[in-house]
Amino acid sequence: MLQNEILDEIYKVREEHAKSFNYDLDAMFADWQKKQAEGGRKIVNLSPKRIPTAPSDPILDSRDHPS
Repeated sequence: MLQNEILDEIYKVREEHAKSFNYDLDAMFADWQKKQAEGGRKIVNLSPKRIPTAPSDPILDSRDHPS
């Protein structure tokens, strides 16, 4: 398998971070949140937004539900 220096460095940093928190995910997550808050960058929400539905057309609705 080919060695990828960038990935190796990422794995090393991630392992060191986990080890410094004794592999406690809650503590690691709290640290990431703290660093994110201190970073001063704007955080955007990329979750999907609902598209408003158009008002229904009575003529088209009558085809779907005959009287």
